[in-house]
Amino acid sequence: MTSILVKLFVKQYQNTEDPTVRARYGSFAGAVGIVTNLIVSIAKLAVGIIAQSVAVIADAANNFTDAASSVVTLVGFKLSEKPADREHPYGHARIEYLTGLIVSFFVVILGVTFFKESLMKIITPTESDFSTLSLVILGISVAAKLWQGFFYRKLAKAIRSDSLKASSQDSFNDVIATAAVFVGALVTRLSGVMLDGYIGCAIAIFILISGIRLVIETSSPLLGAPPEEATVTALTEKILSYDGVIGMHDLIIHSYGAGCTFSSVHVEVPADANVIESHDLIDNIEEDVLDTLGIQLVIHLDPVTTGDERIDRMKETLAKILLEHYSPAVHFHDFRAVFGVTHDNIIFDIVLPLDFGHTEDAVIQTVTEAFTKDYPKAILKIKIDRALWGSD
Repeated sequence: MTSILVKLFVKQYQNTEDPTVRARYGSFAGAVGIVTNLIVSIAKLAVGIIAQSVAVIADAANNFTDAASSVVTLVGFKLSEKPADREHPYGHARIEYLTGLIVSFFVVILGVTFFKESLMKIITPTESDFSTLSLVILGISVAAKLWQGFFYRKLAKAIRSDSLKASSQDSFNDVIATAAVFVGALVTRLSGVMLDGYIGCAIAIFILISGIRLVIETSSPLLGAPPEEATVTALTEKILSYDGVIGMHDLIIHSYGAGCTFSSVHVEVPADANVIESHDLIDNIEEDVLDTLGIQLVIHLDPVTTGDERIDRMKETLAKILLEHYSPAVHFHDFRAVFGVTHDNIIFDIVLPLDFGHTEDAVIQTVTEAFTKDYPKAILKIKIDRALWGSD
């Protein structure tokens, strides 16, 4: 059913990388959320008032909050579609992350409110009376929220949206909450045992935990989450596939929201290659990456000396030292040698994982001592880099 609705209401639905199409997906999801949540919340509120059930009323309030969250989602996608301006030169796509965070806070606030109301029902219990119609409405509500959860999840996967992912999780939380309320109401109707407050507390704790987890997940992109491994792999393979590229390093990827990714990298080429040809090479790579991966890439050209036996032997020695003392995750780049009469300046960078267990000074000392055993004239000038991903 979701696929049919998307085809009917989302123009050019297959072009999910287009920011305009993503905004249409978000607007559609927000509109569906507003309508379905309002209907469900009004129906539950009526049941809760008639049955005098705090759990049902709180659940109705939860769904009303979901409707408000859908409004936030709709507005967020509309705003994220705005083009770049003087105040926001990289566009407004990150607004989508903010809407996801707002939805997450709604979940946490609802959990706290739900817990307080349920606790009061335990302290000062009141009798609830559920009719057959009330149970039917609660059952339909469970089915409606289950469909809504799958609906949001499918759209979230289609456009890789954190805010819709948060809405999907919230809907599945509602399924559990309403199902628990339904079971409690059924038990009360059949046995007269009042489970309203206890079920409410249990559901509230579950919602709180889920809400806190969503806050962490949706705030991560705003703080600067690492790029997806698939993106790093695709970009690396694309660059290294070009003839004339010896290697690459210092890859940095910044995301300013879906469809707005910037990257920079150092690309190594032979030092004796024609400068004009090397410049043309990196221009072609930048254009190819933008066309195929949608990433705006800036390349720094690094000329590397090739065919020098002395430098090649030094590189082999350095690689052996790093492998013997550390792990394959530790490597080097930008190796240069300036040979002199009294001493040789050896310049290079060592890349360490972010969670590396040794200090930078200790690494420099170890490498220097080991290297100068074979090359006593060498004076090492080492710069330490930190890998943006990977581990020791």
